[in-house]
Amino acid sequence: MSASVLYDAPGPKAKIRNRIYTVVGSAAILGLLGVAIVRLADKGHLAPEMWDIFNYAGIRQNIAEALVATLKAFGLAAVGSLILGVILAVARLSDHKAISWLATGFIELFRSIPLLITIYAVWAGFLSDVPLWALAIGLSIYNGCVQAEVLRAGINSVPRGQSEAAYALGMSKTQVMVSVLIPQAVRAMLPTIISQLVVTLKDTSLGFMILYPELLNTARLIASNTLVNGMYPYVSTIVVIGLLYIALCLLLSALATWIEKRGRRAKTGITPTKEEPVPGAIGGGANL
Repeated sequence: MSASVLYDAPGPKAKIRNRIYTVVGSAAILGLLGVAIVRLADKGHLAPEMWDIFNYAGIRQNIAEALVATLKAFGLAAVGSLILGVILAVARLSDHKAISWLATGFIELFRSIPLLITIYAVWAGFLSDVPLWALAIGLSIYNGCVQAEVLRAGINSVPRGQSEAAYALGMSKTQVMVSVLIPQAVRAMLPTIISQLVVTLKDTSLGFMILYPELLNTARLIASNTLVNGMYPYVSTIVVIGLLYIALCLLLSALATWIEKRGRRAKTGITPTKEEPVPGAIGGGANL
């Protein structure tokens, strides 16, 4: 019987037991979904009229504008968090203790503060008239601290011989960091970096607290201002907006997978050239 590194391979009885658990668990989940759907249908939330509101041009335009606003905030936050992450990671690895301690304190502070509080503080304290930048800066600060730890782990995972060889060639510490360590760290930690960017994308929904017109805030306004059959279409609106978030996250994950596969296929190293046969040498092309 083969065994895994983490656990022993299940035997025949364990396999049967696992299959039973799988069937029972799946049936329970499907049952709960069925009950939820029946209850929503009984209350009229699944009536066709609840979904017809998305055929109105005004509502579709509001959703499209909210999608653009969400992507705009995400783009700014993604770039800002990556730049800040690189700066903080390099600063934390600095040989100067003051710089290292300052970067460590900054990272630990803003990783400990809830993201919503950071966004609200930036908005209320500095950028109450520009909610886009308040949201982008708040997201950049928190996610930049997380990306800094990811990059630091990637830099520390690079074999020590890489930097020692670079120093032996006469490269400065800045050149070693920029040309040798950071590129390898990014390549090694790329899946984790992209995963955190997906989290950044989802966290743009916190913009509704500062009245930024992203998807969640727009969904709330649509559902609370549209009356259908004497009810507000919260369920249908949440489903549509949720599907948009899922589609965006899947597209970003697909991009990450494509980048990762392309990186694995990339040729590395130096391809040796063919040696030309030396005339008269043994085994060469000349006849003795």
